[in-house]
Amino acid sequence: MTDRDNAITESFFASLECELIDRRTFHTRSEAERALFSYIEGFYNPRRRHSANGQLSPAEYERRHALKNAQDLDYAAA
Repeated sequence: MTDRDNAITESFFASLECELIDRRTFHTRSEAERALFSYIEGFYNPRRRHSANGQLSPAEYERRHALKNAQDLDYAAA
C-alpha cells in the first residue's frame, strides 16, 4: 500500500465515521451492515463529491474516465 492509498483509505473512514457512524445507533450487526452498504452504494460512490476527483462523485469520475478511454481507443483505431 502506498502513502497515497493510505491517505485515501483514511479519508474514506473519516467520512464514514462522521457521516454515518457518529449519527446513528445500530441495534444489530445486520442493521449496521445494511446501513453501511446503503451509505457506500447509495451515497458515497454515486453522489458524494471528492476533492481528489476534481469534485466529482466516484461514479461520475469513473464514467468520464471510461468515456475518455473509449474516445482514445477510437482515435487510435482511426
